[in-house]
Amino acid sequence: MPSLPQTALEREPSQVPAIRERHYSQSLDRGLAILGCFTAETPVLGVSEIARRLRMSHGTTHRYISSLAYLGYLEQRRDRKYMLTLKVTQLGMAALSSTAVAEHARPHMQTLVERSNFTVSLAMLDGTDVLYLERVSGRRASQRKTDLDLNPGSRLPAHCTALGKLLLSHLSDAELSELLPELKLERHTPRTITGKRALRTELRGIAKSGIALNAEELAPGLCAIAAPVRAELGEVVAALSLTAHSSAIAPEEMPAQLGPHLIVTADNISARLGYRRPDQLTRA
Repeated sequence: MPSLPQTALEREPSQVPAIRERHYSQSLDRGLAILGCFTAETPVLGVSEIARRLRMSHGTTHRYISSLAYLGYLEQRRDRKYMLTLKVTQLGMAALSSTAVAEHARPHMQTLVERSNFTVSLAMLDGTDVLYLERVSGRRASQRKTDLDLNPGSRLPAHCTALGKLLLSHLSDAELSELLPELKLERHTPRTITGKRALRTELRGIAKSGIALNAEELAPGLCAIAAPVRAELGEVVAALSLTAHSSAIAPEEMPAQLGPHLIVTADNISARLGYRRPDQLTRA
């Protein structure tokens, strides 16, 4: 018989991380433990079954299940039992997708770095931030000035990065209108866009050109261009960027000199994800 899931409160003291006292959340632990009860073998469960599996009281279990249902992670059936919703599946798919995109992108990013000697980054939009999925540093001495100690998992505000602006430009009007109130357009340099009307104008231009430019909006001397990475149905799932220091190339020269190479690389990554451009479909 398989072992039953445990909440952190039921584990031995040595099994509970030392960080527990300061950051541990019992509610989160129990909520995740409840979701973990649903498997391919047991896709439908009742409150009593979950309570028994987790050795929790019926009332406590019902309270947590009701909260998860209210938040959209569980759905109650007519027989009053529960099952996971697509919202949970989407979380898992998002994690799988980001990993898959990075794996497909890595060799192409390395090739672009070898050809340009500039730093190449891959990121996705996560709320009002860009979340770095992969980053390959360039070999130029000036690149150390633009490194910013960024690695996979690092975050930067979307409004002042080429990656972020590119991803924002591909949101629907409804999605952008919902996100804009949450954006804190903090000024990082004199060139940072701090007005929402100005940002909307910038995003419209990016959507038309297909390239986003960061001309020292995040940090002095740091410049970047970004292009979209698309999945099979054409949706933009990530952005690819080239980052340089202004001492190596003027920001206004980046779209003409580096843009074509960046777009080809982004298209190659998109092809690995199943996307084909309209002109490729016409020729097929």
